[in-house]
Amino acid sequence: MNFSKAHFIGIAGKGMSATALLLRQMGVRITGSDEGFYPPVSDYLKSEKIPFAEGYHKENIPDDAEIIVIGKNAKLTPENNEEVRAAMDSGKPVRSFADLLHDMTANSATIVAAGSYGKSTCTALLAWCLRVADRDPSYFIGEITNGFDTHAHRGQGETFVLEGDEYPASNWDNRSKFLLYNARNVLLTSATHDHINVFPTHADYLAPFRTLLGSLPADGLLVVNSGETHACSLAAGLACPIVFYGLDDRAHWHAEHIERGAETGFDLMRGFERIVRLTTTMLGDHNIENIVGVSAMLLEKKLVFPKELNAGISTFQGVKRRMELLSPSSSVPVYEGFGSSYEKARSAIVATKLHFPDRRLIVVFEPHTFTWRNRSAISAYDDVFEGASRIFIFEPASQGAGSHAQLSHDEIVARTRAAGYDAEAITDPEQALQTLSDVLRPDDVVLLLTSGELGGLIRKIPELVEMKYPR
Repeated sequence: MNFSKAHFIGIAGKGMSATALLLRQMGVRITGSDEGFYPPVSDYLKSEKIPFAEGYHKENIPDDAEIIVIGKNAKLTPENNEEVRAAMDSGKPVRSFADLLHDMTANSATIVAAGSYGKSTCTALLAWCLRVADRDPSYFIGEITNGFDTHAHRGQGETFVLEGDEYPASNWDNRSKFLLYNARNVLLTSATHDHINVFPTHADYLAPFRTLLGSLPADGLLVVNSGETHACSLAAGLACPIVFYGLDDRAHWHAEHIERGAETGFDLMRGFERIVRLTTTMLGDHNIENIVGVSAMLLEKKLVFPKELNAGISTFQGVKRRMELLSPSSSVPVYEGFGSSYEKARSAIVATKLHFPDRRLIVVFEPHTFTWRNRSAISAYDDVFEGASRIFIFEPASQGAGSHAQLSHDEIVARTRAAGYDAEAITDPEQALQTLSDVLRPDDVVLLLTSGELGGLIRKIPELVEMKYPR
């Protein structure tokens, strides 16, 4: 890096904060600004003694900042943000965090985990296994992960693991972020249609993935989920080596002799060859599938030995908000699943029913993303909640509502009820807590599905359950 001080506008975003942490570890002085931020990201920044202002003001930009980094958020445009406008008019270089990651990864053996779902878990698991094996990788994880001090690290090892987000790099650069990461190896979990506000059609969505995979070098590796049709179709006609994985795809990397429980064990297989017995505390078959994909990448690239892989998998504590237990002090388990898309919500529900088949499942859901709020996606409510006994639906997020055909709260609840589910609308958090307290039974399991905060219920529901049914 040819600069010694950087200013981040929107620093408390997960990607922005991770990049700021990487630069800080490389000796760059960091300042920043944001609004509406909350832990744990804000705590990470404070623990690293990175100063940042609350609120956006042109005076936040230090005179000696040599570069300004601006996040990808609807509020961070020159038209409606005076600090961004001042940055653009300053004459200083203005970059996205993806631009900086491009520079950081130029000479690294990169592994990019990409896909509609599973990429955060796979990125974190790749980094964790390499750390446990003392390979000291660099990593950039798009979500907070249990067990890591921070969600980004500049290591001394050759490998740089990155979560590959297909979302645009910035408000002035429509290229997908992962196209800037100098990918040499890719773990592709899926390619189902997502981010409908940016990619109106599935063909639009697949286009950057095609570019990413087409850029892989001849000595690179693509590890692709054989059980996901769209991901498989993207693997056709590539020049680089390709390896397939699946939950039970016996021709390729897969799992056999699965024993599910609080600790799940299975044999990792490469075709008919048993490689190693693995154990995990993560819930759900989708996580077994993630582990198989990560294992295939690490072992095919000879980055770890099987025993080291087992040590990493068995001690991995999971990504926050991905089937994370929020009520350890209660006999009624409350889990959070990251319900930003249909596939993620279904995986979380299936996993909960798989591990708690005899408990009544109560789902508290927030249609937070554009994918859930768009009128063209209303049919997803016909079967997404299959397996749930009671469903409470929080009001949809309002940010960006005018930019697409947004569904109303009443329309979402009505469609869910029409599909035969016991669904109820909730708006006021305190009233929702009382309603939930009235219906809660000791044999229930509660699943919170959102990529938002559920109006604070994401914290208050576990507190309620721990108070009502202490262990």
